[in-house]
Amino acid sequence: MVDVFIGKWELESSDKFDSYLAKLGVGLALRNFAKIASPTTTISKDGDTITLATDSTMKSTKIIFKLGEEFDETTADNRNTKTTVTMDKGKMVQTQRWEGKETTLDRELKDGKLILTCTMGDVVCTRIYRRSKC
Repeated sequence: MVDVFIGKWELESSDKFDSYLAKLGVGLALRNFAKIASPTTTISKDGDTITLATDSTMKSTKIIFKLGEEFDETTADNRNTKTTVTMDKGKMVQTQRWEGKETTLDRELKDGKLILTCTMGDVVCTRIYRRSKC
């Protein structure tokens, strides 16, 4: 159920983010900016429509979607993807496809934290968010 993810989340820690961005094909300059950004993710819902907004000093993005329905997404690193978000065993699974490539972004809650696991091929990045007090 998506409702448990609703709220504002602040990045607490990140592991292998640079390797993940490199695997996506993100250039060095943009990777260096991304590494120092401290994004906040806000997840909200209106009926069966979900909004996932990510804000940082570097760039802000917003996707609006319905579970299981493919949509066009322009990512923070300017990839144009066909994206689908589903729920699977308590995880919100976002799959992005472009130019014959695919990456998944799994969001799950553990011990009150939002765990974002980004997988591209053999590279796995883990980003941990804490619920914002604001």
